[in-house]
Amino acid sequence: MATTAELLVDCLEAEGVERVFGVPGEEIEDLLFALRESSIRFHPTRHEQGAAFMADVHGRLTGEAGVCLSTLGPGATNLMTGVADAQLDKSPVVAITGQGGRERLHKESHQALDVVDVFEPIVAWNTRIGESEIAPESVRKAFKLAEYEKPGATHLEFPEDVAAEEIDATPIETRDPVRRPDPDDESAERAARLLEEAERPILLAGNGAVRTRASQTIRSLVDRIGIPVVETYMGKGAISDREAASLMTLDSGPDEEAARAIDRADCVIAVGYDIAEHDPAGWNPDLEKTIVHVDYEPAEVYRHYNPDVEIVADVGAALAAIDERLPDAACSLWCDDLHEQLLESVTEPPAAGDPITVRNCLPLLREAMADSDVLVSDVGSHKMAIAQSFPTYEPNTCVISNGLASMGIAVPGALAADLTTDANVVAGTGDGGFMMNAAELETASRLDCGFTTVVFNDDDYGLISEKQEGHRGEHTGTELSNPDLVAFAESFGIEAYRPEGWDEVEAVFSDAVPSDELALIEIGLE
Repeated sequence: MATTAELLVDCLEAEGVERVFGVPGEEIEDLLFALRESSIRFHPTRHEQGAAFMADVHGRLTGEAGVCLSTLGPGATNLMTGVADAQLDKSPVVAITGQGGRERLHKESHQALDVVDVFEPIVAWNTRIGESEIAPESVRKAFKLAEYEKPGATHLEFPEDVAAEEIDATPIETRDPVRRPDPDDESAERAARLLEEAERPILLAGNGAVRTRASQTIRSLVDRIGIPVVETYMGKGAISDREAASLMTLDSGPDEEAARAIDRADCVIAVGYDIAEHDPAGWNPDLEKTIVHVDYEPAEVYRHYNPDVEIVADVGAALAAIDERLPDAACSLWCDDLHEQLLESVTEPPAAGDPITVRNCLPLLREAMADSDVLVSDVGSHKMAIAQSFPTYEPNTCVISNGLASMGIAVPGALAADLTTDANVVAGTGDGGFMMNAAELETASRLDCGFTTVVFNDDDYGLISEKQEGHRGEHTGTELSNPDLVAFAESFGIEAYRPEGWDEVEAVFSDAVPSDELALIEIGLE
C-alpha cells in the first residue's frame, strides 16, 4: 500500500519526469515528501510564474512535458501566466496544483478557488483528482494530451485529503507517441503542382516546423527544389540563416526587405504555421496568394488564411511527399541577392561612433555564441530586434515567446535551457522583463547553473513607448527606475559587468558567454 501522493509520484517517474519546478505549500506537503523519496528532483523557485516558465521552456526544447507545481489559491493563480504561455506557444507542460480537503470545497473557505474552472480556458485539458483510484489515468491522460501534436498545457488539481489516502495501484504504462497518418496523395500532388506553376513561391516556416523536428526535411526540400524561406519569430532556425534561401523572419531587414519579398510571392507553402504567431493579414492583405497549409491540424478559419490545399499529416512526411513529386530546381531563389543584403545587415559589427542599441549589440553577441548555443529572449523592444536581426543557424537555438508573448520568461527560461542542454545559454532581456522574475537568479545560483543574462537597460517599457510615439508622437506611463543591476547580481554571488563603449561590450561578451559560470551583463542603451 502507498499513499496517493506516492502513487502520483510513481506515475510521474513512469512518464520519465526528472525535474519538477515549483513553490512549496501546506496543501502539497505529502506530494513534496513523496518527491523527496523519488528519483525526481524538486526545484523550489522564487515565484510560481518562474516555475511555469521553466516547465514551458523545458517542454519546448525537449518535446517532453515540463512539470510545475504549486499549492492552492494564490499559488495556482500565480502559475497561470506561464501555463497560458505554454498553451499558446505549443509547449508541452503539466501543471499540478494542490487543493484543500474535499470536505470544504462545497463552501467558501480559506484560499479555496475553483481552480479547475479557472484553468479551463487556458489549457488543453484539466481535472481534479477527486478519488485516489483515478490518479494513474489522470496523470497518463495529462501527459498524453500535453505532448500530443499540437502540444500544450494540461492541469491536475490534487486535494490534500486524497493525497494522504492509501491505495494499492500502479501507474499506467506509457506508449509510443500517437502518430498522424501519411499525407493524402491527391493533396500532396496538388501542392506540388501549385509550387511548380507559381512564379514566385516562398516557404513560410512557423513554430511547428521547429517543434516537430521537421527542419532537416525542410532543408533537404529547399536545397533540392530551390525555394526561398521566410520564418516566423518562433520558426527561427528551421533553416540556417547562412543558406542562400534564407530571408530570415517576416520583418527582417533594415527596410523590411523580407516583408516585401513575401508581399511579392504568389504562392506560400506554410509549414507548421499558427496564425497566433503572426497575423496573416500582414502578408496576405488582398487575399491574392495561393496558400498550401502543411501542419498536424487543419488551418484556423480566417479570411486572410484560407488555404487552397491543406495537408494534415506528419509535417516531415508531408514535405517528403511533396518533394518526391517535384523535379530538381522546380522553383527558384527569385529574390535576387536579398539573402546577402540581409545577412550583411545583421552581421556587420558596429563602428566606433555608433550608438549602443540592441540591434548594434547583436552582431557581437552572435559572434560570441556557437551555432548550437541557445538564446532565450524576453518580450519587449529587444525581442523585436532579436527576432528580426539575430541570425540563427540551428533549430531551437533562439527561443522566443510569440503566442502569448509574456514578459518575464527570459531568466527562468534560460535556467531551464541550461538544465536541459549542454550548450551555452544566454537570456536576452530588457530591464522591464528582467525585474519581473529577477529573483530566479537565486534559483539559478542555488542549482549551480551557468548562463549569461544580458539586460538591455533603458529605464522604460521601451516597446510601448515606441508604439505610443508612433501613434501620438509622445509616450506616457512607461518610464521606470531600476536598482543597481550589477550590485543586485553580485549580491547573489554572480559575476556582473557594465561595459562602456564597443570594445568593452565585445570583450565582455567574448569572456562571459562561453563561460560555464553565471554572469549578468547590463547594457545601458543610448
